[in-house]
Amino acid sequence: MQSADRILVLGIGNILWADEGFGVRVVEALDRDFALPAPVGVMDGGTQGLYLLPHIENLDALIIVDAIDYGLAPGSFRILRGADVPAFLGAHKMSLHQTGFQDVLATAQLLDRCPRDLVLIGVQPAVLDDYGGGLTDVVAARVQEAVDAVLAELRDRHGIEARRRDAAQGGLIDPRLSREAYENGRPSAEMACRIGDPRVLGFGL
Repeated sequence: MQSADRILVLGIGNILWADEGFGVRVVEALDRDFALPAPVGVMDGGTQGLYLLPHIENLDALIIVDAIDYGLAPGSFRILRGADVPAFLGAHKMSLHQTGFQDVLATAQLLDRCPRDLVLIGVQPAVLDDYGGGLTDVVAARVQEAVDAVLAELRDRHGIEARRRDAAQGGLIDPRLSREAYENGRPSAEMACRIGDPRVLGFGL
């Protein structure tokens, strides 16, 4: 039995800054390995902020996946629900994209169009200030756990069973930015500065 609820699985974050890309990498893996029925959408929300508002208005359920500052050890995994989601994001903003997404939720609430059911699946990042870096090992180890948590939410709370694809499928992420291509194609530290231009950093800006 499948639910007729309108549900969106939304990965947010910036893949250019190491563990900040966790949410995007989770929805990439989910879409690659599993087919979901029509009531469920899967989206790479990146860092789009208020541009995401039309995509979340009046949903029955929104499942957000992101790197979250829980104040715990790197790689710690937690799930928040309901009113705890906007309250936590409002108090524990870790990056500009979370500031933007907090605005999205606040606007949806103001318009009385907030998703009925909110779930936040997150991992504590280990490294953020590594421009061009991929996921650290401790955070990468949580990607499959997050995928499994999304599947459990869909199954246990909405009666929706995902079907494992016979073969991996791309499409959600530009192939040039897929996790494999992005991380394996990274230039050496000698070829590409990891933290920025030292001439600018020397002024303490």
